[in-house]
This record gives sequence, C-alpha cells and structure tokens, in this order.
Amino acid sequence: MDDQPTRQEPPVEETGIEPIPAPEGETTLIETDYTVGQSNVEFKLGPIPVDIHNPVFPISGVIILAFVILTLAFQNSVEPLFVGLRDWLTGAFDWFFLGAANVFVILCLVLIVTPLGRVRLGGKEATPDYSYTGWFAMLFAAGMGIGLMFYGVSEPISHYSTALGGTTVENGVRTDWAPLGAAAGDPAEAARLGMAATIFHWALHPWAIYATVALALALFSYNKGLPLTIRSIFYPIFGERVWGWTGHIIDILAVLATLFGLATSLGFGAEQANAGLAFLFGLPNDDTSKVVLILVITAVALVSVVAGLDAGVKRLSEINMVLAALLLGFVVLVGPTMLILTGFFQNLWAYAEYLPALSNPIGREDENFSQGWTAFYWAWWISWSPFVGMFIARVSRGRTVREFVTCVLIIPSMVSVLWMTAFGGTAIDQIVSQGMSAVQDAPLELKLFEMLAGLPWTAITSFIGIVLVIVFFVTSSDSGSLVIDTITAGGKVNAPVPQRVFWAIFEGLIAVALLLGGGLAALQAMAVSTGFPFTIVLLLGCYAIVKGLMDEPR
Repeated sequence: MDDQPTRQEPPVEETGIEPIPAPEGETTLIETDYTVGQSNVEFKLGPIPVDIHNPVFPISGVIILAFVILTLAFQNSVEPLFVGLRDWLTGAFDWFFLGAANVFVILCLVLIVTPLGRVRLGGKEATPDYSYTGWFAMLFAAGMGIGLMFYGVSEPISHYSTALGGTTVENGVRTDWAPLGAAAGDPAEAARLGMAATIFHWALHPWAIYATVALALALFSYNKGLPLTIRSIFYPIFGERVWGWTGHIIDILAVLATLFGLATSLGFGAEQANAGLAFLFGLPNDDTSKVVLILVITAVALVSVVAGLDAGVKRLSEINMVLAALLLGFVVLVGPTMLILTGFFQNLWAYAEYLPALSNPIGREDENFSQGWTAFYWAWWISWSPFVGMFIARVSRGRTVREFVTCVLIIPSMVSVLWMTAFGGTAIDQIVSQGMSAVQDAPLELKLFEMLAGLPWTAITSFIGIVLVIVFFVTSSDSGSLVIDTITAGGKVNAPVPQRVFWAIFEGLIAVALLLGGGLAALQAMAVSTGFPFTIVLLLGCYAIVKGLMDEPR
C-alpha cells in the first residue's frame, strides 16, 4: 500500500492522524480546496485531546443529550408519543419506504451486470486490505448480528401463526397481521409464506441498502480523494456546498440515524440477553436488570473501542462468526436436518415467488404487515446504513464494484436464508410435528431459548446464544462509535480515542432512555423517525453513485 497521504490530508507526522490511503493506479480525483479537518476545533480538556468538527459534533451532541435527559425525566408519559410517531410514519409513508428499498435493489443489480462493475475501489492497482474470511466475518457481524438472534425464531413463528389464522375484517378494514392474503387452515402454505416474508426482510433489500451507502462512501473517498464522511457522496449534486451547511445537515442526520438505529438494536439485545439469563439462571427479567446489562456490556464495548479496529472489532467479529457457525451447525445437525436442508431451497423458491407481491409499495391490503413489519424494517435498516455502510467501506478497499456488490448483496443474504430456515424451520416443525406450544406462546425475546429447549444440551446452546447476543452488542457498539466519531471529526479516520469512548457511552445511554421511556415501541419509533429523512438523502445518493462511477477508468 502506498504510504503517501492523499492530497486532502496533511502528513501524519504533522497531525497525528492516519490518512486515508492514496489511490493506487488511475482514478478520477475531484478537485476541491477543502482539506480534512479544516472546520475542526482542536483543544485539550485536561489531559484529554479533542479534535471535533464544528458544528456537526456540538449540534449532534446537544440533540442527543437533550433527548436522553427529557426522555428519562418524562419516562412515564412519553410512551404514547413514541407509539403515535411510529404508527404515523409507518402508516403514512409505507409506500415511500417500500419504493425506496426497491430502488436500492435495482441499482445494485444494475451495477453487477453493467461495465460500471469493473471499477476498482481505491484505484486500478489497489489490492484488498483483508482476506475474504476476515472481510465476510466483519460484514456479517456488523450488519445483522443482534437482529438475527432476536428475530431468527420469533419472526418466522409470528408470520406462520398469523398466516395460518387467516384474514380478519372489521368495518371493512383488515385487522390481522398476516402477510399478503394469508393461508388460512393450510399449515404447509402458511409455513412457506411465513418463511418467504421473513427472508424478504433479511435478504436482498436490507443488504442493498447497506451496499449502496458503503459503495458511495468507498468510491468518493478511495477513488475521488474526498473525506470518508456522508457529505462527500453528494459532491456531484451540491458541489462545494457540501462543505457548508448543506453538508453539515447531511452529516448530522447521519449521526442521529446511526445513534438511534444502533440504540434500537442494543435495546433488542438487552431484552433478549436478559430473557436468556432469566430463562437459564433465574435472574430477574425487569427494567433494572436490562439497564445494568446495557451498562456492563457498554463497558466491555469501551475496551474494544480503545483496542482499535484490527485488535477489537475484527477479532470479536471472527470469534462471533465461529460461535454463530457452531450454533447454526448444531441446530442443523440435531434439529430436523433433512427438513432444514431441503427447506433452504424451498424457502428460496417461496421467496422468489412471493417477492413481487411483498415488495409492492402500493394498493396493499395487508396494512398491518406492510406497515408494522416491512416499513419498520426498511426504516431500521436505513437508520443503520450510515454506520454499516461506512464500516463496510473502511474494510472493502481494493475490491471491484462488481465483486463488492455481489459479495455484500448475495453472500450475507444466503447466510440469512440459511439461518432463518434452520432456526425458524426448526421452531415451526416443533409446533406442527411435535405439538410444542411453548415456542409459539413465548414473548418475542424468549422464543429463541424456548426453541433451543426442545433440542438436547439446552443449557450449553442457550448460554452460547446469550454470548452471541452480547458479543454482537459489543461489535455493533464498537463499530458504531468508530463511524460516528469519523463523521463528527470531519472525516478524520483516526481521531482521538476519547471521542469514540464518548459516543460508545451515549449509545448505551440512549438505549437505556428508550427502554425506560417506552420499551420496544420507543426503540422502534426513533429508528423509524430518523430513518425517514435519511431515506431521502440516500435516494439522492443513488444518482451520485452512478455519476461518480461513470467518470472512473474501468
């Protein structure tokens, strides 16, 4: 790798800041007078060095601090506000979320099959920074971790049950939660539809959202020579205005979306880890336990933050991939093995069959499903996208656009399908073939452990499940604080570590505030409300990606 800094950053000896690697080989640099950190304020708080972007850091910090204080101060009265906000956004703008996600999928598929896919991120001579194994581990751990643990059993079961129950109409309006037209009284078709609806939420669409943001960031940083921050994506649209208030607003939106998207996941993780500990060890399952759990895990995340990307996130991601593979392999081998192996292909076919109807943004009759499930999911994934996208961009230099999009889109999607087939398929089989109702009746956060209770070695597998949730929690918090710090440090990729510690602490505090101020409804509401404006930002980014790629040598 070339050790020379890119033209936008001063030499590392002068700043102590690690520069973004210079392009290797031919690229089309964007000519701008902006230098990384030119709007930053540097000072010391005692022995602590501070290097923050003005005004992105102070505005984001004040908004977050005010939110935490107000939510904790009025925690008994804010839940209806959060529920109303979530229901209004997903109800009034479900068509917008669904349509936008379709745009991201189409863009990715077009980039795979057109000559634009031959562009190499980092220049024509660039080589990958990580092996495929390390790269895949970081992609997967950052992108889906806690969600797959929380919803791997609960979502297939929920869709299966509602589909089997059929449709319910009151005063001319459907009140059931079944996807599409349901499958009343037909267990086999209810299982197919339930698995197709689940895979729809975890395969191509969410990964297309991540791939779009990651590709845009990598292209404009590694090939165009701009800072590794969200505003850089919009240079082809706004020009030099991205360094002023237009760019400040984009970056502030990205920080808020990332923080609340992460807090939603951390809240889910705390709910599930607490449920697992209560299930396994009889610990109390209450708000106090969840708060203590969030604070302890946040403290562990701080150790990983201080250790850095290679020593912290990379190592934890690889540990988690091994643990997840072991748990997945155990369920496949000890559960209904043939049903899972054949179900993988059958579920893929069911997904392909139902995909056009599930992704249709207009004229839907299954409003509870399309608004309560799909619109929430797309808003959640979009709120995660600045964090996951920037993280993927950080570790994807040296890949071609075709290789990058194919791997980010297809491989994690296939793993998600296998995971949902194994865990969800086993749970459905326990209900249908073995008459076990415990997994169906359990709360969402407990369904995974009830499913594992139907298999041998329950204590061991449940403990591994809890560890997975906690380590996913740590890697998400660690990666998220790294990304937020980069944005709020004006694109500097190695700002002082205490700033990352600050953001990691606040991720935990937001999760605590939301759990106490309305539980899962509050978590979902803030993911949706920050995901909505950022969806508009990302749709503009699609145009910028195509424009940027067309200028690059192939």
